[in-house]
Amino acid sequence: MTVIGVISPGAMGSGLADALARGGQDVVATVDGRSPRTRRLAAAAPFRLLPDLAAVVDESDVVLSVVPPAEAPAIAAAVAHATASSAAPPPLLVDMNAVSPATLEGIERTVAAAGGELVDGSISGPPPWRPGTRVYLSGARAAEVAELGFAGVELRVVGDRPGMASALKMCTGSVYKGSALILAHALLTARANGVLEAALGDLRRELPDLMDGAERWLAGSAAKSARYVGEMREIAATQRAAGLPPAVFEGIAEAYDRIATTPAAGATPEQAARAERLGEVLDGMAGTPVGDQ
Repeated sequence: MTVIGVISPGAMGSGLADALARGGQDVVATVDGRSPRTRRLAAAAPFRLLPDLAAVVDESDVVLSVVPPAEAPAIAAAVAHATASSAAPPPLLVDMNAVSPATLEGIERTVAAAGGELVDGSISGPPPWRPGTRVYLSGARAAEVAELGFAGVELRVVGDRPGMASALKMCTGSVYKGSALILAHALLTARANGVLEAALGDLRRELPDLMDGAERWLAGSAAKSARYVGEMREIAATQRAAGLPPAVFEGIAEAYDRIATTPAAGATPEQAARAERLGEVLDGMAGTPVGDQ
């Protein structure tokens, strides 16, 4: 049986660990240095908890890195350091973070310098406790990861070169999270000018699918806004490398950074998923509640 380490077991990491355990894999993780919320999620997940990252690396054949984008290089360096200190063969590192191909290239160099190998991964959709999770993989050993047995997760190999799965995430994430920010700013601007109900009526008429569940979509984006800042900057770097102006997503990163300071950012993803009143969500995102719309 392959032993798979998960760093770190937050909402997505715990969901992937659960999918692997249901697929028959032995999963290990650590909550050393993680938040109280991560500790609570890990307590209910079907994996063995080890004392620290070094223990996870030492015992694992494969390590999944599932952390905020800004933490991805440091986690890869920590895995490489633990690998160098271990008598066990280096585990295969699967970087599943929302980073640019350039950042992924740097991570690959770090892993290779410690004698390890890397598979590039990206995640789309919700944690696997709900249907619709997709994992895209690229790299010479991507097919091995796709065969691990993530129950209820759709896996697809998109190429044999690391960076391709990350590039795909940068493209899809720019639409999903960029659209949420554009809608939030449009509605906040309408609210400030006293035309929110008229704007909502027009948008619901022209874009009914987009507006269905908008309160939960925007609440969820606000709850994850601090995490999105780094991802938007990675998207800006990816678009710059493609010959496109980076200013669009640099601006969206700045906008999410502001939302991260508002009351709406204090909600947990679970609370955001239960949002029912769009006016309350916008009040929280504006940072200065003025009553229901």
